[in-house]
Amino acid sequence: MQVKLWINNKEFSDDISPDTILLDYLRSKGFLSVKRGCNTSNCGLCTVLLEGKPILSCSTLAVRVSGLHITTIEGLEKEAEEFGGFLADEGAEQCGFCSPGFIMSVLAMKNELKNPTEDEIKKYLEGNLCRCSGYMGQLRSIKKYLDVKREA
Repeated sequence: MQVKLWINNKEFSDDISPDTILLDYLRSKGFLSVKRGCNTSNCGLCTVLLEGKPILSCSTLAVRVSGLHITTIEGLEKEAEEFGGFLADEGAEQCGFCSPGFIMSVLAMKNELKNPTEDEIKKYLEGNLCRCSGYMGQLRSIKKYLDVKREA
């Protein structure tokens, strides 16, 4: 099947198998920040943005996003690096394997929710698992990041 999509604002057109998973397509195009975790839509490591909203690329067929815009962490490098600094300041970066998917969700949340409560933050990030941390450092980093962004 022929697909045409935009990844980080760059156009891609390819003839792919109808069962190609978006995660595999993105990695084949060199977007290696998109991680394969559980492969069952439970861990959030493969999170990318589809038209600005987070989706799990491990459970999305590439043909379903034809004609649409995908953003990976490579496309939000400056914002991702800024938030990554907040994670590091709170000691929440740990091994970093979950960081790209987690950061993509946080950046989408920043754009979707205005002044989220702690419960709203937790609810938004329910599908992002981290096996290294206890989540408190991540929560502190998100709150500090959102406070700084709110003041800017």
